[in-house]
Amino acid sequence: MKTTLEIKHKTILVDLSKPLDISIPLQASEKNPLAWYQNEPTIEPVKMGDWTGKVSEGASVNFNNVFFNPHAHGTHTECFGHISKEFHSINNSLKTFFFLAEVISVQPEKVGEDEVISEESISHALNGITPEAIVIRTLPNTSHKKSKHWSDTNWPFLHERSALFLRKIGVKHLLIDLPSVDKERDDGKLLAHKAFWNFPHDPREHCTITELIYVPSSIEDGSYLLNLQIASFHNDASPSKPILYKIF
Repeated sequence: MKTTLEIKHKTILVDLSKPLDISIPLQASEKNPLAWYQNEPTIEPVKMGDWTGKVSEGASVNFNNVFFNPHAHGTHTECFGHISKEFHSINNSLKTFFFLAEVISVQPEKVGEDEVISEESISHALNGITPEAIVIRTLPNTSHKKSKHWSDTNWPFLHERSALFLRKIGVKHLLIDLPSVDKERDDGKLLAHKAFWNFPHDPREHCTITELIYVPSSIEDGSYLLNLQIASFHNDASPSKPILYKIF
């Protein structure tokens, strides 16, 4: 199903029958990724008196409650309401869903006990391209990311200058395969979040950060059409399903 689109004054050809899903599905299992010191999510049938919402136990339908945290349990997209005193909803911040995106692979640099994604590594990978969305794949890239328990691992993170650089070149949507763009224990400084969103001075209310994606190694670095799908949650963040389409 090939189609021609005009986006940002550029005509592109994509095959909509060949989506490249870079989300991690949520499951009630130890195989689900975990972060921020949370237990695994739960998906359980509703119980009311003698009735259990499960076909195998006599109900006519499966009727489950789902308990999870968007930030801790899988791919999610957040707006600046994640760090603001006032309530701001991702459902109001993200109003369009197709963007030209650049997939890059970067090797975090060892700095003391930390691993840091530098401005230089991002600038080098982009090589002068200024995309509306960027998809950052960290190296080494293993499928273990899809089920990793990240708490207390001091994961790699974006240097504040890296986030500022992305803001300056006009990136509106930042996607990364880590639980956060910031250091796990940073005393609440959230330097990369604040730099990217220009918070609190003049927040970029329609810009988003998507975390805990997984970009298979079969997806090459380069330009793609991104469909950034979210569930309609009135919350600072929502589970999301970013989809890439190769540009021909």
